[in-house]
Amino acid sequence: MVNIKLEFSGGMELLFDNQRSIDVDIPMTAAIGSDMTVRDAMIWMREHLLRERPEMFMKDDTIRPGVLVLVNDADWELSGLEESVIEDGDTLTFISTLHGG
Repeated sequence: MVNIKLEFSGGMELLFDNQRSIDVDIPMTAAIGSDMTVRDAMIWMREHLLRERPEMFMKDDTIRPGVLVLVNDADWELSGLEESVIEDGDTLTFISTLHGG
């Protein structure tokens, strides 16, 4: 199991039952390889936590354009995007930049 904290803002929380923060234990069986990656966690989230409009969260097996992803408060582009390895105690933050007008 990998215990991580998930945070949502900018409207992303609406897709996850209006929860801004969730502590989860993701089983290692969800990992495609030997390490748990952000992609593995997102796929697990889509299957187990997402309550509505999956197209607003992911497109295929990656994050939807317009959603910022932070790994421990740093842009995931600095750590390898979807292939960023996550470990116990890490925090993944998802922030929507898409807003109506």
